[in-house]
Amino acid sequence: MFINIVMKVIDLRSDTVTKPTQQMKKAMLEAEVGDDVFGEDELTNKFQHKIATLFGMEAGLYVPSGTMSNQLALKVLTQPSDEVLIESKGHILQYETGGASFLSAVQLFPLQGNSGKLNASQITSAVRGTYDWEPETKVVCVEHSTNKGGGTVYSLSELRSIKHECQRHKLYLHVDGARIWNAMVATGQKPHEIGQLADTLSICFSKGLGAPIGSMLLSSIKNIAKARRFRKMWGGGMRQIGLLTAAADYAVEHHWPKLALDHIHAKTFAQTIAETSALQIDLDSVQTNIVLFNTGDRTAIEVLDIFGKHGIKMVPFGQSTVRATFHFQIEEADVNRLIEVTKHCFNT
Repeated sequence: MFINIVMKVIDLRSDTVTKPTQQMKKAMLEAEVGDDVFGEDELTNKFQHKIATLFGMEAGLYVPSGTMSNQLALKVLTQPSDEVLIESKGHILQYETGGASFLSAVQLFPLQGNSGKLNASQITSAVRGTYDWEPETKVVCVEHSTNKGGGTVYSLSELRSIKHECQRHKLYLHVDGARIWNAMVATGQKPHEIGQLADTLSICFSKGLGAPIGSMLLSSIKNIAKARRFRKMWGGGMRQIGLLTAAADYAVEHHWPKLALDHIHAKTFAQTIAETSALQIDLDSVQTNIVLFNTGDRTAIEVLDIFGKHGIKMVPFGQSTVRATFHFQIEEADVNRLIEVTKHCFNT
């Protein structure tokens, strides 16, 4: 008989739920700080330069969130009434509270791609601006890896094809790289290979890498100078943020290599889902640390309630879809228990 003993909560709601490690806290406590609004936080200045150099871009700007980073990118690349092409599941469209229309007065044009990904041919057919009555297309946004698309990634050839179409139509390319670190681990892509394709690139430190807060916008020196002014306007100018960038720097140096194990755990869980009689999954869609699965005859809420009774947390991603997101603080024992619960509860 299965014994329902929960040793601890297994939190798979997001890779943002991680807590700073003791070593990360030590790095924060030892950080030399200054006032970043005055440009005097040297640790932050060095970190921005380090990450920009890593991705082969001119400059970087540390910001509180990926949403701010994405919105700053649109702000510096567009004029009011411009149009932005984005896949219909894109984070900027789905999860940023209509910010593009409010902050930049631009229109988002959603395109139906595949698992959250656009392809180059869609761009060609969607570009507008020839006639006075049309909005002018200015930016293409891609998300690498995808969130609502289930953690899928772009190949380098796919990104290059999209960039080629952007150049052909004189469009800017923004890469929403909230989980760019996962994407690079999954594909073997190098940071500069992605950076050389993007006009603006948003990267996050508080998801898979496990820093407590923060993202960064990477672009040209001119664009970053403009973004810095809007960051201040929008209330994102911060003071002694070396405490935070020290944590982000530690995460890049020490947690990035751990993401490969998160991907293994995700695929192990996905395989277990595939072997159940009550749940369904497309195994080919599990490419990084995110697992989206269908709940069959039950609703997502019903399935989450079953997992929840065994101390396992996930999130609904639709009426019959659940998302589980793996991170470096999910251990082997947690995965084993997750598999045990899944097999026991969802095989009839």
